[in-house]
Amino acid sequence: MKNEISRRQAMLQIGCLGAASLLNFENTRAGNHQYMLQRNIPGTKEKLPVVGLGSWIQFDVGDSISEKAELKEVLNHMNSLGGKLIDSSPMYGKAEQVIGDLTAGLDFKDNFFYATKVWTTGKQTGIDQMNKSFLKMRRKTMDLMQVHNLQDWQTHLRTLKGWKEEGKVRYVGITHYSVSAHQQLEQIVRSKVVDFVQFNYSIKVRNAEKSLLKAAQDNGVAVIINEPFDSGALFKVVKGKELPDWAVEYDIKSWAQYFLKYILANPAVNCVIPGTSDKKHLIDNMGAGYGKLPDQEGLKRMLNYIDTL
Repeated sequence: MKNEISRRQAMLQIGCLGAASLLNFENTRAGNHQYMLQRNIPGTKEKLPVVGLGSWIQFDVGDSISEKAELKEVLNHMNSLGGKLIDSSPMYGKAEQVIGDLTAGLDFKDNFFYATKVWTTGKQTGIDQMNKSFLKMRRKTMDLMQVHNLQDWQTHLRTLKGWKEEGKVRYVGITHYSVSAHQQLEQIVRSKVVDFVQFNYSIKVRNAEKSLLKAAQDNGVAVIINEPFDSGALFKVVKGKELPDWAVEYDIKSWAQYFLKYILANPAVNCVIPGTSDKKHLIDNMGAGYGKLPDQEGLKRMLNYIDTL
């Protein structure tokens, strides 16, 4: 939870958004019937809201009611604010099971877009692991099954091609969290064998801007962004710093929204998945999907300002 602690400290020091103002944002959006920005999954008419939820660390909790209560609130607020995509993996401890347990009791459980991964080697081992993920997350059909960190990706994609034809999964994808994998991800994207690609990208880690983002857009592959806060390092950069006055021009109300809107300004990005177990942070993150996004001039201002800190 290291990144969450640093963010909490940063928010307290810079006074970005208090609990009252965050909840007021939620009520205002709901009252005005405003909706989160959505983008089409390439090659389909299906739209995906641009801010989702990651579950690494934060959803790896025990079975007690108290441990799960805050996570249930996170999912409630996520739904009310229009978020859909929940991303998980067998690598994330109990996260898949917790997501399945929590969503099973929700009237709106089918509103979510469920994404998880296969993270092992070998055809049958991969099949067994993916079937366990279905059981843990309580899904008969998985919206998106991804190959985690490219592990034995060719083997698993062959399985997933068949599963997609059978209707067991709706979309297939590949993921990685490191810049060192971007070149290989781009090669796979250009081969057009996946529907989604997930990788790291932030205002300070911009390697994806060189060619990966454009390659995905040109080849009709949807993009999910992980590590949007660079493992919490971005909040250390802005600790004690004020948002620039011009941030309001892009409906930016916090540093989290500053970082997320920078990413979402790229039209190749379908969804960004910051992870959190804190409902205030969740509401803050969802806010990045509302209002105006930076134009090219705005992006330059954002970069220049961050570089001065």
